Amino acid sequence: MNNLKDKEINTTALAYIGDAVYEVYIRGHMLKTRGFNVDALHKKAIDYVSATGQAKAMKALLKANFLSDEEKILCRRAKNRKIISKPRYVEPMVYKNATAFEALIGKLYLDEMMSRLEEVMDFAIKTVEEKNE
Repeated sequence: MNNLKDKEINTTALAYIGDAVYEVYIRGHMLKTRGFNVDALHKKAIDYVSATGQAKAMKALLKANFLSDEEKILCRRAKNRKIISKPRYVEPMVYKNATAFEALIGKLYLDEMMSRLEEVMDFAIKTVEEKNE
């Protein structure tokens, strides 16, 4: 797939695919590092894939100045997009930060920037693991 131009696809659609990509990546990471007890893997994966975990990762990426200017613009667009359905059990700002993270993952995936995608995901995993120790 060719690189998506800015604003060519809405950030909600990017977040939709980004959520799925991140979930699969985390499940693979869990299997490789934590064994094969599926119930335990699922419970641990929630730390990473929940809106709270994704929001922590997004905030850490920004704080560490880990993102390019283009990535920051995309994340800001995603974060500022109007929430159509009110999220349950999570604060709106947490939800917005999680959506920005998912949109970033989705954009990198659709643009086939796999090495950058892996860098971002590895950073996110380390961030969530540090916060949970």
